[in-house]
Amino acid sequence: MNTKHVEDRLERKKLKRTSRKKAAPKAPRAAGVARGSLKKKVTKLSKGQRKR
Repeated sequence: MNTKHVEDRLERKKLKRTSRKKAAPKAPRAAGVARGSLKKKVTKLSKGQRKR
């Protein structure tokens, strides 16, 4: 929603909230897509003498 023309901050918030309620619900995230804390962590390499 474009609220560029609205000067008043509270009015803009009200418009955005109503448009958000009217919008269709978003589809759930795809099965293979991890996000944020669900991502696999990178294991740290050993420090000091290099391993061969």
